Amino acid sequence: MTAFGAARADTEQGSLSLELRGVNSRFLDLHFRMPDELRHIEAPLRDLLTRSIARGKIEVRAGIQRRVRNDPDALNMAALEQAAALFRKVQAVVPDAAPPRLSELLAWPGVQGTEESEDTWRDAAMTAAREALAQLHAAREREGERLAGMILDRALQVEDIVKQVDVRMPQLVADYRDKLARKLRDSVETAFPAGFQAITGAELSERLAHEATLFGLRIDVAEELSRLHSHLAELRQLVGGKAGGKADKGSAGKRLDFLFQEMNREANTLGSKAGGLEVTRAAMDLKLLIEQMREQAQNIE
Repeated sequence: MTAFGAARADTEQGSLSLELRGVNSRFLDLHFRMPDELRHIEAPLRDLLTRSIARGKIEVRAGIQRRVRNDPDALNMAALEQAAALFRKVQAVVPDAAPPRLSELLAWPGVQGTEESEDTWRDAAMTAAREALAQLHAAREREGERLAGMILDRALQVEDIVKQVDVRMPQLVADYRDKLARKLRDSVETAFPAGFQAITGAELSERLAHEATLFGLRIDVAEELSRLHSHLAELRQLVGGKAGGKADKGSAGKRLDFLFQEMNREANTLGSKAGGLEVTRAAMDLKLLIEQMREQAQNIE
């Protein structure tokens, strides 16, 4: 799911800002963008995110802004001389190198106070990360609710189509039976020009049984419609919690994907058994709606 979280933590040395940017992915993929002086906090941040997020491509951005003090006595002259020496070495190789600005010198590590240890920014980073993570989860929950609403809306359309086919089936069966009767009469007249008197009872029974079997296999979609109703009930159970703001535990996305595969299978069977254009169109509409739901479900964790 697409989500964002940002937070800042203040310390005596300055402030640390941290951002989490997440997009959908099948697996958990963490990318860190931070200055070298913060690389030591990557491991605890990775551990925190791994324990809190199951999947997604997460980009972690962190930066620090040191506090600028106006007290000249607070300057660390050793650190300032180190910065100056480094600039002189750079200028010896690149004579046209511009000297650092005052703000850049004051932001140099250690210039504004005592030397910083690896623990200086660790607590600030973890505090900011927890707040940003809470925002990220809240954003993913909101998107999950929107996706669930879209899926349930498509599910209602699927249910309407299934109900329409269910209601129309008696008439469709009657129409197909009349069509079958005409076909059987034409077939008999073609095979036996002399009429029914030329057909033995056994031959007529065999032909009728054969046509009836084909008719039953062709037109009986009650089982497919019943299974679609059952799948829709299961879909509401899986997605209904998210639409109501309660995140289901476990991999709902995988379960939904399997459910949509089964629904698509029933729609295909319905289309193959279609006794008329009306059912064929209904099967095509079902497949389109199921595919739309499946695409949305790919973003649900």
